[in-house]
Amino acid sequence: MRRTLLSLALCGALMSSATAAEAAPEPPPSGPSPSGQLFRYGTHPRQNVTVYGDSGPSLVILHGGYWSKDTDWSGWARWFAARGFTVYDTDYRLTSDAAWPAQRDDVLAALRWVQRRHGGALPVVLGSSAGGHLALHAGAYGAGRARVRGVVALSPVASPYRAWRDGGARGASAERRELRRAAERLAGCVPGAGPGCTARWDDLSVTSHASGADDAPLLLVHSAEDFVPPVHSGELARVQRGLGLADVTTRTTSGPAHGGPLLRTPGTSRSVLRWLRAHA
Repeated sequence: MRRTLLSLALCGALMSSATAAEAAPEPPPSGPSPSGQLFRYGTHPRQNVTVYGDSGPSLVILHGGYWSKDTDWSGWARWFAARGFTVYDTDYRLTSDAAWPAQRDDVLAALRWVQRRHGGALPVVLGSSAGGHLALHAGAYGAGRARVRGVVALSPVASPYRAWRDGGARGASAERRELRRAAERLAGCVPGAGPGCTARWDDLSVTSHASGADDAPLLLVHSAEDFVPPVHSGELARVQRGLGLADVTTRTTSGPAHGGPLLRTPGTSRSVLRWLRAHA
């Protein structure tokens, strides 16, 4: 009986760990970890940043969570701060708080706040999953290169429409079905519901805003079995290169890691750190 209970507990822990993978991408501790300080860039309770470190170039982190929930990036924020960045772990309004494009508006407002705090110096941005989608918008909406120095996107949902379509396919995984529902909540309508709805889905797509040389350099990372498949980034990379953005790197790791846990795959955290340092 005890062995059965232990087995059930272990299975529960593994399931909980898989569910929380995006919520707690905590690396093993190594060295001192800077503590965080909370600031607000707007009046809404979620319009805030937690700052780690007080010297070095600025790095803005945008969490994932299906645009509908907060996830914890404090561990990696401290990790990057301990390696020379001033890190801004940034929250934004969720789909339960406001409709699109409020999420993008919040990210752009946070970036302006960070830029002012750094005397006009532009930050680099790291976003994961839904936060990767917002990070890509930061680098492509308007003249992204005038806003950020570079974007690292882990499992970015570059095309919410593709995610919506994939989530409706026969045999779609639970994660893809959940992402379909999340994309629908973000858009506020089902694709094809009318001209206004079509325009909103187009606006959600990062490729709709791609302008090549005016946009920020990109590092795009997925796993081979990611439920947000590498085709999201592959399509964006092709479009951006075709428009003249030469500094685009795509990377695909083995396995099923998604979002923050990609940084635990062999060599990924180091390559991301090198890329960020080179572009900061």
